[in-house]
Amino acid sequence: MTQAAAFTSTVDTNPQRGTRASGLLLAIILVGQFLAILNVNIVNVATPTIEADLHSSGAGLQMVVAGYTIVYAVLLITGARVGDLLGYRKAFLGGLAVFTATTLAAGLAPSTGWLVAFRLLQGAGAALMMPQVLTLIQRNYQGAARGRAIGLWSLTISGGIVVGQALGGILLGFGAGWRIVFLVVVPISAILLAAGLKVLPVDEGGGRTGLDPWGLVTLSAAVLLFVVPLVLGRDLGWPLWGWVSMGLSVAMFGAFVRVERWVTARGGRPLVDARVLRAPGMRPGLVILLFGPATWGAFLFTSALHLQGELHLSPLASGMMMVPCALAFGLVGLLWPRLPIQLQRPLVPFGYVVAAPAYLGLGLAAGGGLAYAIMSALIGAGLGVQVAVTNMATERVDGAYAADASGALLTVMQLGQVIGVATVGTLFIALSQGHGTLSASLGAALAMAGLAVLAGLSSIFLVRGRVPSRA
Repeated sequence: MTQAAAFTSTVDTNPQRGTRASGLLLAIILVGQFLAILNVNIVNVATPTIEADLHSSGAGLQMVVAGYTIVYAVLLITGARVGDLLGYRKAFLGGLAVFTATTLAAGLAPSTGWLVAFRLLQGAGAALMMPQVLTLIQRNYQGAARGRAIGLWSLTISGGIVVGQALGGILLGFGAGWRIVFLVVVPISAILLAAGLKVLPVDEGGGRTGLDPWGLVTLSAAVLLFVVPLVLGRDLGWPLWGWVSMGLSVAMFGAFVRVERWVTARGGRPLVDARVLRAPGMRPGLVILLFGPATWGAFLFTSALHLQGELHLSPLASGMMMVPCALAFGLVGLLWPRLPIQLQRPLVPFGYVVAAPAYLGLGLAAGGGLAYAIMSALIGAGLGVQVAVTNMATERVDGAYAADASGALLTVMQLGQVIGVATVGTLFIALSQGHGTLSASLGAALAMAGLAVLAGLSSIFLVRGRVPSRA
């Protein structure tokens, strides 16, 4: 197979053109994604209640929150490949079924140990379900419809974050207890599963080979060795084993590259096909989706600590402060495909030009109020161009390789958020020791602005390519 076979100038794989079925298809897969993201953020709000009820240790409580993220990050690319092999409908519905069952089990968990176990399984279900969302959009929509679908995909992500924080605050405010944050999701997931069985199109997937088990083992080890110390290291005081683990992750990534080359040389299909990474737009897109989401994850983490700590806001009020950011993020994502195509590409660097000084403004407006809300909205508007990044990075990837592209992009985005929380979050906590979070907010804002600048510079390499024709 030649390199050119991994990408084309347009994507046209069984597009759905404005039919009622296509609308239902999009609604079902996006609601599934929304529930998976909601489940991360709604649990964050409930951690104090979980600790009091189950007498959780610090490490146990960290794993209740982080276990989902770790498994999700490790298995994303594998989840994308399962959809490629068995069919995207089967993978999405299978992941949703696992997610539904384990969410119910988590809501009924009798101890911290059981809750952590069910959270790990939840992450596995989400990792199987979530990659199929972007892949199904790539395979079933084209042109302007595809851009709008990706815009809604992005809006769903931001909406899940804000609704999770706000809904968790509301439910806990009623005294319903921590279990309700899991149980409230179960009936919605069950209804969605039943609807998906009727609406999602039957497909056989595009895979022609196996799961690449050696690639899976080496990549999973590399991601796990990197993510676990990042997630747990801050609260454990950055022990030596964490640094050793991150060093070993570099070696394991090298081993993964060698394994993938070996699989390709033998005529197999590697877990991450190098031909996909050579497709125009993919490599700069991956870099942007590392730095951009890093600022987003850091922003959400540090803002929650600052608003609920120094400013003494309730979880609900803190979540409401994120609404302007999420609305602006979603609005840009929805409006971007409606712009003339000549303006769409220049919009990407401009977004980060807006976001970087807005982060600085947020640090200066750390006292809250209207100025804080305005800076938050500007950040959301600037980062809203990540919808365009996702679309441009995948627009010339052949539909047969959609799973590879989706898995790679989603994994990098997830790792970017973890890196942002670990690095900028650590800086924020260190600066706030004995000084409050007002001064720490400015230091964190400088770091986030720097990451936004790196994303903006990387985006120049993405947008300078030729504009593909629309089918």
